[in-house]
Amino acid sequence: MRSSGLIATALFLASTLACGGESPAPAAPPAASAPTVDPATAGAITATVTFDGAPPRVEMVRLDADRKCVTANGAAERPAESIVLGPQINTDKPQHALQNVFVYVKDGLGNFAFPVPTEPVVLDQEKCRYTPRVLGIRVGQPLSVHNSDPLLHNVRSDGKINTPFNMGEPLQGVSFNRTFTTSEVMVPFKCDVHAWMNAWVGVLDHPFFGTTGANGQVQLKGLPPGTYTIEAWHETLGTKTETVTIAAKEARDVSFTFAR
Repeated sequence: MRSSGLIATALFLASTLACGGESPAPAAPPAASAPTVDPATAGAITATVTFDGAPPRVEMVRLDADRKCVTANGAAERPAESIVLGPQINTDKPQHALQNVFVYVKDGLGNFAFPVPTEPVVLDQEKCRYTPRVLGIRVGQPLSVHNSDPLLHNVRSDGKINTPFNMGEPLQGVSFNRTFTTSEVMVPFKCDVHAWMNAWVGVLDHPFFGTTGANGQVQLKGLPPGTYTIEAWHETLGTKTETVTIAAKEARDVSFTFAR
């Protein structure tokens, strides 16, 4: 009986060692899916961005380094676009709408999930300028860079977080696509052939962003109730942030004022 017990113990140990000496680990619980925004409770934030003070002197950009750019614009120079003002908003003092300001939710969205659009965002090169000058795109969404000019452009993207790239577009009508893998505000673009050509792309993992137009406004629609940090970015005037809380189905306004 003693020998049969030893044999049984040996067989048990052998089978345990053959399986790695450990009991199987319990299966990991399935990952919880990220929540989505309930349209029935979604609210909105309208941001208004202004420039306070006398409008700055308009600087001019010389185009005669490339005769084709002169031909395309019908002039050897044109106004710079580093500060573009819209109509006067406040009649009591010089305060104008400020264009080309990128406004976005910087913080407060938690772990909500948002589907990524498959439709490309277009960045064009037309009359020796990038258009639009300031734009936003989602992580993973295609950026389609076009050349609408009958001349050579060079597209250099100098992301600090996303991988930089440098592509030549020698002919009218050519284009290429790129995607960004990480949020980054902002990714600068320039043309090595025409030094005055600049653009900025804001890359985000959510859809709550926009660029101010002539009225200086951006609407961020479809936000879930919560408290948010909203940031306004301008290429030469810097950034400003405001905290906004919205309740279910609430619409709130926020304003940003820049000055030199």
